[in-house]
Amino acid sequence: MSDLGSTVPLRQLGRLMLEWRNCSGLSQARAAELLEMGASSLARIEKAETGRIKTVVIKQACEIYGVPDDIAEGMIRLAQQAKVKSWWHSYTDLMPKNLDVYLGLEAAASGYTSYQPELIPGLLQIEAYDRALLCERWPEAPEPERDRRAQIKQRRQAAITRSHRPLDLDVVIGQAALQRTVGDPRIMVSQLRHLADVSTRDNISVRVLPFEAGYPGGIALLPFVILDFGNPPPGEPAEPPVVYLEGAVGSMYLEYEDDVRFYYSSHEKVREAALDEVATRNLLRRLAREYGS
Repeated sequence: MSDLGSTVPLRQLGRLMLEWRNCSGLSQARAAELLEMGASSLARIEKAETGRIKTVVIKQACEIYGVPDDIAEGMIRLAQQAKVKSWWHSYTDLMPKNLDVYLGLEAAASGYTSYQPELIPGLLQIEAYDRALLCERWPEAPEPERDRRAQIKQRRQAAITRSHRPLDLDVVIGQAALQRTVGDPRIMVSQLRHLADVSTRDNISVRVLPFEAGYPGGIALLPFVILDFGNPPPGEPAEPPVVYLEGAVGSMYLEYEDDVRFYYSSHEKVREAALDEVATRNLLRRLAREYGS
């Protein structure tokens, strides 16, 4: 199984299919007719809403659209990559709708920019903190199910410690997240010490937004994550940044440049108002001592 999954290849292939169909001047309905498939099936490929893509269909589309050979080869490779199952495939029975899309984006990202006002970010949670939240959210779930849910978080966290291109984190955490007890004081002691320790890594920046900072920019922001994919290897398509907004009953992805720009700007404002990294570590260790006393 792949550590990266099929999400990004599907998105890149979909954009290329749409771009080259438009370049050819064909409507979606006409292109689908030439490909001997339904217009809705072609639409799902262009929107990256299906992983059931036949390589032969992509080859035919490249011929019909007049795609240059080098680009066509890249599109065929993307179609092949989209068939590879990811590690989280075995957990789909536990995941809410579209979480697999987020996991694929997170696994492929090079940068993770986040603001979390009420909770410790998932990638920085210790297992005991995560399990305490799982017990609250699924109190009737049997222990084996909670074990599997915890494994998802643990697998995700490997991205920040992997030896090759570890994920760069730049997170701002609201002070409320530090002083709201999850589980019991012993868990909070371990969690806050972990935050202080892990933030010394070169690829992880953690800052705390103190209560006295108020609402930078005059907005009470909800939690958000911006995933950035960096510069692609030569010959590979670029993947634009994505903003992920997670809610209690659903999630939302924002990709328009104005939306992404707004959230980058919002993060910069809370970051500037937050404690610096050294002061943050000092606060984390002081609060850990208070929980332990």
